[in-house]
Amino acid sequence: MLLAKSRWRGWELLFIVAALASPALLPSHAMMINEIAITALFALSLDLILGYTGIVSLGHAAFFGFGAYSAALFAKHLVPDPLIGLCVAAVLTAALGLLCSVTILRGSDLTRLMVTLGAALILLELANKLDDLTGGADGLQGVLMGPVLGRFDFDLEGKVAAWYSLVIALVFFALARRLVHSPFGATLMAIRDNRLRAMAIGIPVSQRLVVIYTLAAGVAGVAGGLLAQTTGFASLDVFAFERSADVMLMLVIGGVGWLYGGVAGAVVFKIIQDQLSAVTPQYWMFWIGLLLVILVLVGRDRLLRPLRWGRGGTSS
Repeated sequence: MLLAKSRWRGWELLFIVAALASPALLPSHAMMINEIAITALFALSLDLILGYTGIVSLGHAAFFGFGAYSAALFAKHLVPDPLIGLCVAAVLTAALGLLCSVTILRGSDLTRLMVTLGAALILLELANKLDDLTGGADGLQGVLMGPVLGRFDFDLEGKVAAWYSLVIALVFFALARRLVHSPFGATLMAIRDNRLRAMAIGIPVSQRLVVIYTLAAGVAGVAGGLLAQTTGFASLDVFAFERSADVMLMLVIGGVGWLYGGVAGAVVFKIIQDQLSAVTPQYWMFWIGLLLVILVLVGRDRLLRPLRWGRGGTSS
């Protein structure tokens, strides 16, 4: 059954081709595509712990922001190579996730919400106070990135940035897809459904939670690193509570426990933010709220049925 679910379907391959072709087909929206790819990767990292493991978090921006500053500082002071910087951001953020994983092993969902939120606020304040290193409230500026693979320089139009972020996001999406359709992923869903029963049948619950939390933190750090690398800037905004709340909204819109839910939610959220904020800059969040109300009243399955074609279950 796991093997059947892990096979790529035709519509999924078409989705990948369309995603990779989008910067060429929509060159004027390359920066938007770059933002969507980064945001979708961030949403995917949260879905790994929320949708597949049942770990609630309101401080996931802590890892996103830590990855952004790690990649930016590495490029500014050490080596400007994007791929090396991204690997450094992933490793450092995964280490931070491993350290923070002890906070989610005990307590209720409410406790985890508060603890994860507290971790993000601590990092936000540290980034603000260590202004000699991070730039403080002014942000870390002057981050110059080298060419991708030593050949492709980041251009003003954002095409290289869009392709770079898309390729990285799709690679991690494929890895996450393989993970959730593996026996390890099956144990995560067992823990999500009933932690006591999972312990009773011999699943090492604490070990699994630590591993998936560490991996999800690393993926979030990669998303943050991509943002810093493609914009050449890192600010306190990457740690903001609003970023954690926004990515949670994206999963609510697209659906949790389904990797494509984060992608769908990121696309819908960023399009609404970009298009409607230009029309009603002060009230664009009203439309997000209206969409959430419609999702509750009408049902997400009806609205997103075309996107879920071929899903064949509750997980991607």
